[in-house]
Amino acid sequence: MSLIRPTASTSTFRALGLGLGGRGLHTSRALAIRASGVRRDATVAADETGGFKYIPGGPILKGTVNDATAQIPASRSHGSYHWAFERVLSAALVPVTVGAAVSTGSAYPILDGILAVSLIIHSHIGFDSCAIDYLHPRKFPVIGPIVSWVLKIATGLSVWGVYEFNTNDVGLTELVRRLWTA
Repeated sequence: MSLIRPTASTSTFRALGLGLGGRGLHTSRALAIRASGVRRDATVAADETGGFKYIPGGPILKGTVNDATAQIPASRSHGSYHWAFERVLSAALVPVTVGAAVSTGSAYPILDGILAVSLIIHSHIGFDSCAIDYLHPRKFPVIGPIVSWVLKIATGLSVWGVYEFNTNDVGLTELVRRLWTA
């Protein structure tokens, strides 16, 4: 007998059916309960989990399985119009980037501004899609809207910063040109 970890005698293990291969293998719940020697009223019922009564639909989903999901209100900024705008913007970035690379930013500040704002909008759409996919307000009611508003504020500040940089400094294209040749 150990003082640190008391052990049960071998006869106790055999009485419980746990000794050296004496443990019974039961495939049904009823046989396992009967073999365990536990009183029936002390066990968990088939429709209970961990002592909590199972409620169909549960506290997470409202309604039943057969209820329709809530419809998202129609909006022109989502769906096919949104998808088409994303694709047109992505496709337009190619010639705008080439045009800005061929010309100098200081000679064509409008093209430089269009490139900078297009990149910011393209980045905003991508980050917004990530936030919607992984931090949806329905699942994350606090952090989801916070991330969405932080992204909107950051996008607005980026547009303002690009405007200041293009009007009061060398501009985006000239900055890239100087960094490339440095």
